[in-house]
Amino acid sequence: MKEQDLTIHNPTGLHARPAKVFVNTAKQYKSDIRVQHGSKKANAKSLISMLTLGVECGSEIRLIVDGADEEEALAALVTAVADGLGEDHHAPEETAVPSTAPANGQQAVPSPTAVLPANVIKGIPAAPGIAIGPIYHLQHEEITIDETFRGASVEEEALQKALDRARGQLVTLHKQMVQSTSASEAAIFEVHQEILEDPDLLDAVLERIHKQQSAARAWQVTIDARAKAMAALNDPLLAGRAADIQDVGYRVLRLLMGGDEQQVSLPDHPIILVAADLSPSDTASLDRGKILGFCTAAGGPTAHSAIIARALSLPAVVSAGTAVLDIANLTPVILNGSDGTLTINPDAAAVAQAQAQQQSWQAAMSRAAATAGEPAITQDDHRVEVVANIGGLKDAQKAATAGAEGVGLLRTEFLFLERTEAPTELEQFEVYRDVVQALNGQPVIVRTLDIGGDKPLPYISVPPEANPFLGERGIRLCLNRPELLRQQLRAILRAAAFGPLRIMFPMVADLSEWRAARAMVAEIQAELGAPDVEVGIMIEVPSAALMADVFAQEVDFFSIGTNDLTQYTLAMDRMHPSLAGKSDGLHPAVLRLIARTVEAAHAHGKWVGVCGELGADPQAVPILVGLGVDELSVSVPSIPSVKAQIRGLTLTAAQTTAQEALACGTAVQVREMMPTAVS
Repeated sequence: MKEQDLTIHNPTGLHARPAKVFVNTAKQYKSDIRVQHGSKKANAKSLISMLTLGVECGSEIRLIVDGADEEEALAALVTAVADGLGEDHHAPEETAVPSTAPANGQQAVPSPTAVLPANVIKGIPAAPGIAIGPIYHLQHEEITIDETFRGASVEEEALQKALDRARGQLVTLHKQMVQSTSASEAAIFEVHQEILEDPDLLDAVLERIHKQQSAARAWQVTIDARAKAMAALNDPLLAGRAADIQDVGYRVLRLLMGGDEQQVSLPDHPIILVAADLSPSDTASLDRGKILGFCTAAGGPTAHSAIIARALSLPAVVSAGTAVLDIANLTPVILNGSDGTLTINPDAAAVAQAQAQQQSWQAAMSRAAATAGEPAITQDDHRVEVVANIGGLKDAQKAATAGAEGVGLLRTEFLFLERTEAPTELEQFEVYRDVVQALNGQPVIVRTLDIGGDKPLPYISVPPEANPFLGERGIRLCLNRPELLRQQLRAILRAAAFGPLRIMFPMVADLSEWRAARAMVAEIQAELGAPDVEVGIMIEVPSAALMADVFAQEVDFFSIGTNDLTQYTLAMDRMHPSLAGKSDGLHPAVLRLIARTVEAAHAHGKWVGVCGELGADPQAVPILVGLGVDELSVSVPSIPSVKAQIRGLTLTAAQTTAQEALACGTAVQVREMMPTAVS
C-alpha cells in the first residue's frame, strides 16, 4: 500500500471538471484508490464521492493506493494534480462571471448604500442584460414512482436501458452546446455523463434493487441521498453541484417511468422564467424565442445554469430568495441581470427607463458584433490592435471569425500536458502551421512552454519546490533543458514558412536569459534557413519591467502578462481564496510598471501588448489605451466589445484618465474614479 499527501491548488478546489479528470485518471488503474480529506474518505474512481469530500483550494488530501499497479497509479495521480487537473493556473475566462459593462465600458453597478423600493427584489447578477415581460413559473412534471418489484434481473435491465438512453441524450446535448456556445460550457454535460457511470452510485442502486426495491425507487432514493450530501457542503461552488446530480437523476428517473426528453410547457408568448432553481439541462434546453431571461430563488453565479445563461446571452438573476416564488404567473416585471434586480409591477416610468437601458445595451452589443471585423480606432484616430488569447486550433478558427486582428498569445502548454512524453517536433509543427493558416495571414505570437515547479510534466524531473511560483518555471526551466526548447523552436520556425509567426519567451527576469534564448533562435534559423521572425518577451516579472529600457534595445516587442505581473508586484497569490479580490491589476503600482514598460519600448521604436485578463476589463481598457499600450490580447468572446469600447474613446481623454489613475493610492480608488453608471 502506498500513501502520499497532496495540496489541491485549483482555484475552485475539486469542483466538477477537475474532479472528473482526477477520477478518469484513477479509473485507468486496477488498484483500489481512496482519497482522505479530514475525516472523510472517498473512492477515487467515483465522481460523486470525490465531490462530496468538499475539497477547496489550498486543502490537503491523502492518496491511499493499494494494488498491483499502486506505484504507477500513485505517480499518475500526483502528476495529474500537479498538472492542474486539466485547468490552467490562469482563471478560465469563458467561465468566469463576466463584467456587466456595455461596450462603452460603463459598468452597471448598483450603489451599495441604495435603498431598494418595496417592489424590487435583489438577487445576484448571473448574466448581464435587461428583460421586460411577464413572469412564468417553471413547473417540472411530477413523476409517479412505480414501486412494483419485478425481479432483480428485470429491474437491472430497466436501469441499464434508462442509463443508456440518458447517455445518448447527454451526448446529443453536448454536441448542441458545442455548436451554440463553446466546448467549455458543453463540458458540463461530459460531467453529467460521468455521473451516470459513477461506480459508487451504481453499486448503491444495485444494492437496493437486490433488497427488492424497484429500479425507479432505488435510483430516486440513492440520487436524493447523494444530492443532499453535496448540498450540505460548506463550499458554495461544490454545494451547487447538487443541482447537477439532481439533473442527471431526474433525467434517468423520467426514462425509467417511460418518459422521454423533458418537455416544459410554456405559454405561446415571450416570458421571464422564474423557478426555485434551474438545472443545466433546463437552461440548455430553453427556447430562446420564448424565454427573455430567468430568475431563480436559489443558485449562484458559478452554477452551471448561470454559466450556460451567459454563454447563451440570456439575462439572469440568481439567489433572489423564495419571495420570487410567490409572485403570481404573468405578473409584469423588469429583470436586470446586470445589477441583479427584479422589479415587480413596474410603473410606466420604470418601464420606460428599462426599455431605454435595454435598447442601449442591445444596440451596443449589436454594433459590437456587426463591427467586430473593423479596426479599433479611437474617435481621434488612434488605433489599438485587438487580438486573441487562444489555446489551440479550435480557438484560432473562432478568433478568425470573431474580428481578431491576430493572436497575441498562443498558449502551447496544451501540447505538453496529459502525456507521458514530450510532443515530437512534427506534432508541434503541424499544430503551429494549422493555427497560423487558420488566421489567414494575421500574425500569431507563440509563447514557448510556460510550465514549471507548480505544474510539472511527468517526463521532466523537477525537484520539489517550497515556493514553485518563485522556482524553476517558464524560460528558466526551458533553458535548463535546452533540447526541449530547441525542439519547440525548430517546430515554430518551420511553421513560420506558412504565415507570420512571432516567438515570445515567458517569465524572463534577467537579460542573460533573453540573450541565451535569442541566440538559440538565431542558431536554429541558420540551421533551417528559416525566415526572420519577431522575437519578444513577456513582462510579468517586476525586474523585467524595471529593466524595460535595457531590454527594449534588443527585443522586437513586449507583451505584458498582467496576471503574473500583478501577483509578483503585490506579493499576492492571485488564486489565494482570501487574497484574490485584492490582487487587482488596476493597482497603481502595477499601472506604473506598465507605464514604465510602454515608455521604454516606445523610446526604442518597439511596440507593447497586454495579454492578461486586464486587457478585457472595461474599467481598465481606457487606462491601458491612455498609457500607450499598442495591442490588447483578450479571450475570443471579448473581442467585439473591447473593439467597440475603444471606438468610443478619445486618446486625449484616455491619457488624462491614465494619469489620474497613476496618481491614485489604491486599486479601489482607481476603480472608483472609472465610470460605473449605465450609459
